[in-house]
Amino acid sequence: MSRTGKKPIAAVSGVTVTIDGRKVTAKGPKGEQSMTLMDVVNAKQTDEGIVVEPVNDSQEARAAWGTTRALIANMVTGVKDGFEKRLAIQGVGYRAAMQGKDIKLLLGFSHDVVYETPAGITIATPTQTEVVVSGIDKQQVGQVAANIRAYRKPEPYKGKGVRYVGEFVAKKEGKKK
Repeated sequence: MSRTGKKPIAAVSGVTVTIDGRKVTAKGPKGEQSMTLMDVVNAKQTDEGIVVEPVNDSQEARAAWGTTRALIANMVTGVKDGFEKRLAIQGVGYRAAMQGKDIKLLLGFSHDVVYETPAGITIATPTQTEVVVSGIDKQQVGQVAANIRAYRKPEPYKGKGVRYVGEFVAKKEGKKK
């Protein structure tokens, strides 16, 4: 039994969730998101909120049960509050700046890296060494942050590079004479 799947998704003020056949749509102050349910799970609205149930007792249905419930809960949270990921840039001369809607990164390469902001995502640079990625889709926010981090991951000797705020980078000891 899925412990995550068993929990109903509580109704949140300001967010309306509609279930139309296999399509679940959430509308809130930040926007609208929708997803199509897999064939092995069903969703219905009750007094407690939205309840996700497996269609049968197959392995696939049990695997999709908790995942589907989490995806719907993330949709509700996203359209209500949104999601954000914070990145920190460390290194001499490493910095970020907004160039219109796109972000321009100086990461020690011979050229500047310009990352085009996808639709539905907002990127901000409060300081030269801080990047904030925000949006209503949790998966997309995480993917954009991972793409920016992938340009220059933190290296283990000096810790230079792009990292998540609060991320621990284990440092290695350098060569000894």
